[in-house]
Amino acid sequence: MSATASRVFPAALWVSAFRPFFLLGTLYAPLLMGAWLGAWSGWWNGPVGDMPAALWHGHEMVFGFSTAIILGIVLTALPSWAGTEEIHGPRLALIVAAWLAGRLAFWALPLLPAGIAAVADCLLFPLVFATVAPQLLRAANRLYLLLLPVLAAFFTANLAFHLSIGAGNPAFATLALHGGVYTILTLYVLKGGVLTPIFTGNALREKGRGEQAPFRMWLDVTAVGLVVALAALDLAGAPARWVGLAALACTVVHAWRVGRWQGWRVADVPLLLVMHLGFAWLILAFALKALAALTGLVSDTAWLHAFTVGSLGMMMLGLMTRVSLRHTGRPLALPSAMRLACALVFTAAIARLAMSMPEVRQAAITAAAVLWAGAFAIYLSRFGALLARPSLPRKGGGLNN
Repeated sequence: MSATASRVFPAALWVSAFRPFFLLGTLYAPLLMGAWLGAWSGWWNGPVGDMPAALWHGHEMVFGFSTAIILGIVLTALPSWAGTEEIHGPRLALIVAAWLAGRLAFWALPLLPAGIAAVADCLLFPLVFATVAPQLLRAANRLYLLLLPVLAAFFTANLAFHLSIGAGNPAFATLALHGGVYTILTLYVLKGGVLTPIFTGNALREKGRGEQAPFRMWLDVTAVGLVVALAALDLAGAPARWVGLAALACTVVHAWRVGRWQGWRVADVPLLLVMHLGFAWLILAFALKALAALTGLVSDTAWLHAFTVGSLGMMMLGLMTRVSLRHTGRPLALPSAMRLACALVFTAAIARLAMSMPEVRQAAITAAAVLWAGAFAIYLSRFGALLARPSLPRKGGGLNN
């Protein structure tokens, strides 16, 4: 690599997936939110031709921003948790290039043939699938193979979105976006439901406060199964009563599952508190979904924002901070700037729910957008430079990458 290229693309950036994906994702987040807020406020018509702002905003939040952060977390975690080899160097650069190509193709939709844009935007998930599948097939723990249908579901939802847009069917495109959200939700319950109790158990033992609650496989399977059932019923257009009962079952089972983790006993550990607050927002999201379907007292979109802004936002910031600190060789302590970022996301989620009150709707949406974008801008300002630098030496030698 030339000296110029090394300055633009430092070698450390390609050591692990969290580095380029967290950097690009948090660069993209405020830009995307600013574009959407401008279109929603009527300051401009939006960047994707005649596509409604809600659709291009939703697509890029799911398949652009969220995908970058999710891939950064998952691909970094697999070597430690599943025993796979690190994806780095040219292979990582190729995956990142596919993500970038998808973003460029999506924003160029008015200028490109729809088919070319769709192919460019849909390449990422098959590429990731082809990269990790051979490794996961060799992994000792077969449960990690569940990542493969998740990747397939992401691809299917994204492809369905593009086909719907090409056919002039915005209603089905919205359904495809909901399919993408449910895919994220399923992965959240699967992986977050493993990491959170393990990290909590470690802290409980370190502080002499007891042991981690034992895993109950039947409870975890039930929790995931209910989410899949809710997704199937909702996406298939089942009667509202069925959807509401499934959401109510999710509320009860997930509250039970999360309660067993004893998060209140580690509330003085900020990195863990953030993750448990993420699950609290998840339970609220299920409750709002049930309330909307069974009574109609709240909007059916309220649960989506409780999950995507509150639950997912909190969990992303918590895991991004943990991964960035641990894998650059720094102590696992939530920096004060990130405490502010987490508070901003929490407040943004509350503001987003307040949009149902007509008298504060515009102010609530504007505040939520600004606060949410500000939170990820804070992460970028705090960690952006560290992502492109080599890790600090571990105690005892070596690098924690």
